[in-house]
Amino acid sequence: MVKPSNNRAKAIVDAAAAGGWAVPAMCLYNLEGILASVRAAEAKDSPVILQLFPWAVEYADGLLVHAAAEAARNAKVPVAVHMDHCQSPDMVKRAADLGGFDGIMVDMSHYEKEENLQLTKELTEYCHARGIITEAEPGRINGGEDGVKDTAELEGILTTPEQADEFIATGIDWLAPAFGNVHGKYGPKGPQLQYDRLQSIRDSTKGRVELVLHGAGAEWFGSDNGKLLQQNISHGISKCNINDVINDPYKHYLAEHAAKDGLTSIIEGATAVMQKETEKCMDWMQSSGKASSVKFSK
Repeated sequence: MVKPSNNRAKAIVDAAAAGGWAVPAMCLYNLEGILASVRAAEAKDSPVILQLFPWAVEYADGLLVHAAAEAARNAKVPVAVHMDHCQSPDMVKRAADLGGFDGIMVDMSHYEKEENLQLTKELTEYCHARGIITEAEPGRINGGEDGVKDTAELEGILTTPEQADEFIATGIDWLAPAFGNVHGKYGPKGPQLQYDRLQSIRDSTKGRVELVLHGAGAEWFGSDNGKLLQQNISHGISKCNINDVINDPYKHYLAEHAAKDGLTSIIEGATAVMQKETEKCMDWMQSSGKASSVKFSK
């Protein structure tokens, strides 16, 4: 299978893997998030990935995708657009044909294993033919998040190196392992991560596929300056998905200011809050100052 060349998303994650840092992949739902992410990337001289869900296509018929793609093209630093958790073959094809995406997560984890593998292979070929790289999830990561089909009733399945090999054979470019990470809230015990499992997956896949992290929730951030993120990066993670860390402060800002401020003031203030939180992510993932390490020709 011929993989896409000169792909912006691949170039960013390849640079992160080679340099021992991770790129933040910001899960976004609106124009404010897109602006905040790009402004943060330019302020920190950092690459960034703008990550949208299928909801963004369904809700606005692709308008938000085109806005993200334009923002990525016009940015002064490397910025890519990726679809997270695309859970139906029809939506994968629709997104690939829409234009604007550098990558798509082909998430068939709600299918049984053999059908999951077959669909992942077929859809990866479809995306690669259009210059788009793919991501997949061997096993199944517990939980759910806003904008993703609810699969909470399905049992989580931890990834093994053998499963990783099976998915690499489908032609995917990125692999999202399940090693105790969850979508959404972790509960009172906090993250219970199996680093020995993650390291064994990294050891068996290095040089063939890059690893991405789902489940870096609000519990990962605080006074420890991102030590939990850095620990994951030390075990081979080179892309970290970020959702509630930036979207919760956005919602809180709206709730606090909606009754007393004008609409434009609220939008601008909420965007600034998201940018500030995004810049923290870049510092903690050590992507700040790394824009020039990404080798991509526009």
